[in-house]
Amino acid sequence: MTVNVTAEAYLARSIALATANVMNSGGPFGAVIVTADGQAFDGVNRVTATNDPTAHAEVAAIRRACAELGRFELSGATLYTSCEPCPMCLASSLWARVDRVIFAADRHDAASVGFDDAVFYEFFENNQPQAVLSVVKLELDGPEAPPVLQPFTTWRSLQTRTDY
Repeated sequence: MTVNVTAEAYLARSIALATANVMNSGGPFGAVIVTADGQAFDGVNRVTATNDPTAHAEVAAIRRACAELGRFELSGATLYTSCEPCPMCLASSLWARVDRVIFAADRHDAASVGFDDAVFYEFFENNQPQAVLSVVKLELDGPEAPPVLQPFTTWRSLQTRTDY
């Protein structure tokens, strides 16, 4: 017998995970990755519980899915999340090759209770990202300077590399 779980059920599951996580010293965010073949992997926000600013629910779900599936990409998967993903979580979804993201609350709902990621969205959206975070390319020169492309040329020449 096959059980067909709906998108609404996965989204409701992400909300239930988020709510339970609040009572477990975590942030109010939950996520579920569902693969093309229907496998589901949960994640919750553990930023303050683990002092890890990357421990967002979406990232946790992606990490769990990839670890348990033994692969670093999730083509065909859908990410269901209790709240609109921040830029880091969106980027993680892109790197994992997730096909679709479905969320419940939006960034404005999160901001209304103190989770204001507006400055992070603005970093990518405005024409002056340096106002938020200084990101600078530093040129290396001189006899002691390593060739900056050496890691790439070494990787490119490695016959046993894993492309991604």
